[in-house]
Amino acid sequence: MMRQDSVIEVDGVTRRFGSLTAVDGVSLELGEGEFFALLGPSGCGKTTLLRLIAGFEIPDAGRILLDGNDITRLRPNRRPVNLMFQSYALFPHMTVRANIAYGLEMEKRPKDEIRSRVADILAMTELTALADRKPDKLSGGQRQRVALARALVKRPRVLLLDEPLGALDKKLREQMQLELKKLQHELGITFVVVTHDQDEALVMADRIALMKDGVIAQAGSPRELYENPASRFVAGFIGVTNFFEGRAADGGVIVDGHGLLQGTGATGIAAGERVALAVRPERIALSREAGLAGHNAVAGDIADLAYHGQDVNLLVRVDGVDRPVMVRLTAAEEEQGNFQPGQRVWCNWRPEHGRVLKD
Repeated sequence: MMRQDSVIEVDGVTRRFGSLTAVDGVSLELGEGEFFALLGPSGCGKTTLLRLIAGFEIPDAGRILLDGNDITRLRPNRRPVNLMFQSYALFPHMTVRANIAYGLEMEKRPKDEIRSRVADILAMTELTALADRKPDKLSGGQRQRVALARALVKRPRVLLLDEPLGALDKKLREQMQLELKKLQHELGITFVVVTHDQDEALVMADRIALMKDGVIAQAGSPRELYENPASRFVAGFIGVTNFFEGRAADGGVIVDGHGLLQGTGATGIAAGERVALAVRPERIALSREAGLAGHNAVAGDIADLAYHGQDVNLLVRVDGVDRPVMVRLTAAEEEQGNFQPGQRVWCNWRPEHGRVLKD
């Protein structure tokens, strides 16, 4: 049964291409006015799922509902859903104003209505001063806003965005993430964005569905996926994570050479199973004396420091651990500790900041 505020329900949808199952029995609900991200590595099925919602693909099994109505086999142009492509696909010979008006003209809307709606969306997307320019006279961020305005002017029930910021440089991409989120909140339209960029999903989305091999590995708020990952895959894909390999035990993980390292989340894992304890870099504290170390103290030597302005990442070679442990300190913490490569240090974290995981 759909929850009361659901706009889109994907119910057990499967899509195959020959022997490849791109989407495998996926179910999810998208809420009214929600900014929802489909996240995952290349080939995980996220773009196919977006195309299924848009109507450009028909599922082999399952159904898709919009406001409780079955739209599974409804053609794309009959759905109150717009898909904005990464390429933007603007008409090069048309002005910004004409590009935005094109969809309404194809619907044969009254001229006064077209003029009014185009003027409103130009103002909302801060494009009024550029209305008479052609796409080749615009920056990448401006073209992105024109494509967005063209999609929004039709007032879709749901707006689907396929890697909408992929063509932008890093600084502009970060700026547009905030603009897109602000615009979505102002409009109250349900947005569904496909991205492979976990930082982008964390910044923009109200909820995220992380996909792997055609299924949803975990769905929830950005905080839920980051703080309480359901598997090693989720922990490794969302943000940076340190993994301490070992065997499950009561209260944590037994790691060779370090004994019991405490953590949470071991529900459904049997004692002795091969698992990993996941710890985020910012949750680890450093001390230069063993006596000052707290819970879960593991010793190692600083291998390298990477300065990032307000943060400093330190790589610590921990005894018996294959990969260096990353520790993220504020610049003030690092300066106060006067940490240097080659120093012997102790990494420690609170038990609730370690997560016992398996795949």
